[in-house]
Amino acid sequence: KDIEYIRSYYFNKKEDTRFSSSVGKYVGFTEQGVRNAAAWNNDPSYLSAMKAQKEAYCLNHVPGYYRAAL
Repeated sequence: KDIEYIRSYYFNKKEDTRFSSSVGKYVGFTEQGVRNAAAWNNDPSYLSAMKAQKEAYCLNHVPGYYRAAL
């Protein structure tokens, strides 16, 4: 439950846009990032695909990394 999937996009070494599974949508940090986030948040299929990344990537890989860390 405390696992979070984050995908960030950068332009010129500045974070432009970020998807966070805890928020459940894209957030823009620049003018272009806000436009991209609005477009991506209005596409339900793209947004649901990003939400599924937590289960597809994080929940399948974390147990192995957790055991290796202990």
